[in-house]
Amino acid sequence: MSALSRFCFAGFCLRDYYLPGFCLTFFVSLCIGPASADTRVALVIGNGAYVSTAQLPNPSHDAEDVAASLRRSGFEVIQGVDLRQADMQDLTIRFARAASRADVALFYYSGHAMQYNGVNYLMPVDATLTDEADLKRFVRVDDIVNDLQQAKNLRILVLDSCRDNPLADMLKRSATRAASVGRGLSKVEAPRGTIVSFSTQSGQVAADGTGRNSPYTTAFLKHIEEPHEIGDVFRDISSEVYDASGKTQLPELSLSIIGKFYLNGPVSVTVAPAAPQAAPRPDPCASAEAHWKAADTIGTVSAFEDHLARFSSCSFASLAKARIDGLKQKVALAPATGESRMFDGKWDVTVNCASSGKALGYTRTLSATIADGVFHAEDRDPRTNSTLAIDGQVSADGKTTLSARGLTGPSAYTVNNSAPGSPYGYTIDAQFERSRGSGKRNELRPCSFTFVKR
Repeated sequence: MSALSRFCFAGFCLRDYYLPGFCLTFFVSLCIGPASADTRVALVIGNGAYVSTAQLPNPSHDAEDVAASLRRSGFEVIQGVDLRQADMQDLTIRFARAASRADVALFYYSGHAMQYNGVNYLMPVDATLTDEADLKRFVRVDDIVNDLQQAKNLRILVLDSCRDNPLADMLKRSATRAASVGRGLSKVEAPRGTIVSFSTQSGQVAADGTGRNSPYTTAFLKHIEEPHEIGDVFRDISSEVYDASGKTQLPELSLSIIGKFYLNGPVSVTVAPAAPQAAPRPDPCASAEAHWKAADTIGTVSAFEDHLARFSSCSFASLAKARIDGLKQKVALAPATGESRMFDGKWDVTVNCASSGKALGYTRTLSATIADGVFHAEDRDPRTNSTLAIDGQVSADGKTTLSARGLTGPSAYTVNNSAPGSPYGYTIDAQFERSRGSGKRNELRPCSFTFVKR
C-alpha cells in the first residue's frame, strides 16, 4: 500500500479528522469511498403515545425520519417508538454496549421529559408520576451521557423533549418543600468530545409543531446530512429553529470538541504539486467561535454587539442578535430607577454548593454591587483560574432572577467532570430585603446563595 493510500484510509487530512469518505485531488481527481472504517452507532427514540399524560403526535414521525437520515450517514441505528419502561431500559442497555465499541455515538430522543432537583429525566409511555419514587421509572439523562462517553471520537446528545409535561405539576404538589421541579430541562454542559443539543434553552418549553415533525427535528433533518463540519451543522440547526419560530425558540447548544469532524462528505482536499501557489484567502470566520465563547461568557449587550460587528456573516450572528434582543427586553421591563435604589450599595455574596453525585461540594465568596437596581458580581480564583460573574436586575420588591456565567475550575467540583476552563452558565432565583438576601440555583445541582449588605 502506498503512502498516499495509507494516508487516505487512516481518515486524516491536514490535521482535520474526516469521519466519512473524502476526495483527494492529486494532478487528477481521485475519489475514494469510505475513507475510514469508523463505527457509528445511534439510539433513536420517539415516545408520544403516553398513557397517563398528554399524547404527542410527532415523536413517532421524528424518530422514523431521524433514524432513516442517520442510516444514510453510515450509522447502525437502534430504534424504538412508544417504548414502555422495560423496553426503554433494554434499548439503553443495548446502546451502552454498542457505544463501547464505536468511534461515534449519537443519542436522539423525542417525547416528554422533565427536570427534578437539577436532574433531567426521559419518560417512558407507561410511566406514572405521583411522587418522587416514581422517577425510578424514568431514564436519567446523566446515565445516557455516561454511556456516550465510551465512544472513542465523537459523542452527540440530542433531546427534542422540552414539551410541557402536565405530570410535572402533579409532582410539584407532592414534592418536599426543598425539592425543585423546574420548567423544561436543566442545562447539561458537554463533556470533552461531546455535543449536547436541546430543542430549546434550559428552563424553557419547546413547541411540538403542527406538521409531520417538530420544529427542531425539521431543522435537524434539513442540516444533519450536509457535508459541513459537525459544529457548524448544529449551529445552523439552532439558527434555523430560532428564525423559523419567529425568534421565540432558541435551541440550547453546548460543544466541547477539538478538531473538525464531518459526518458526511465528500470533502475535497487538494494535494498540490511542488509548484508555488498563491496564498489562500483568509477565512473571515476563522476566529468567530473563540470570540463568541468570550462574548457569551461576558454576557453583556456590548459584548454581543461587538461580536456582531466583527462576524456579522458567521455562524453565531443569529445567536448574538437573540442575546441582544433578550437583554434589551429585560432592560425595557425593568422598574424605574428610583423604585429599586433601596438595594443600591456593596454586598458580600456567599455561594454554597452541596456535593451532588460525583461532584464535590464547595463554598465561594465574592463581592457585588447594586447600582440603580442593577446587580453585578465578578470573581476569579487565582489558584484554579476559575471565574464567576453574576448579573441581573433587582425589581422594586426585591425579587430577581440572576444570570451566572464563568469558567470551571478542577473537574472534581463539576457535575459532569468538565475539563478545567470549560464555560458554564445557570440562573439564580433570589429575594432581597433591605440588608440581606437569599437565593437558589435553578439548574443541574443544588446551590444556595446568601447576600449581606455592607
